[in-house]
Amino acid sequence: MSVLRDADDAAAIVVCNTCRFSAEERETPEGLRGGALLAAALREAATGTAVAIQEMPCLFNCTQHCSIHLRAPGKIGYVLGRFEPTAEAAEAIVAYAQAYAASEEGVVPYRQWPEGVKGHFIVRVPPAGKLVGD
Repeated sequence: MSVLRDADDAAAIVVCNTCRFSAEERETPEGLRGGALLAAALREAATGTAVAIQEMPCLFNCTQHCSIHLRAPGKIGYVLGRFEPTAEAAEAIVAYAQAYAASEEGVVPYRQWPEGVKGHFIVRVPPAGKLVGD
């Protein structure tokens, strides 16, 4: 039995739908996880854009609540976290994802980063068969 499932290979935001609500709280008082709330906000923010929202349980970034992985074939990927599961955070993530998708290698100039993603980057991941140069 495989743990992997097929997903569209285009540029996408992969959101952890089981992430903690915050650094202090696992769930809301209503029992909702932050990742599920962020996923819903991302789907709303991405409406009418070419940004795909894909969900999966646990990105193994549990100490950095509300995490996403931004990826596209042949591009540098990024893991971001420590978001609040809000519409404002989702809008910033989607705006960055649009610039990312339009970039050649996944590098978006800092001056184009929405304020809402600054300080949320955790790692960058080179695409298969490549390394980031100097």
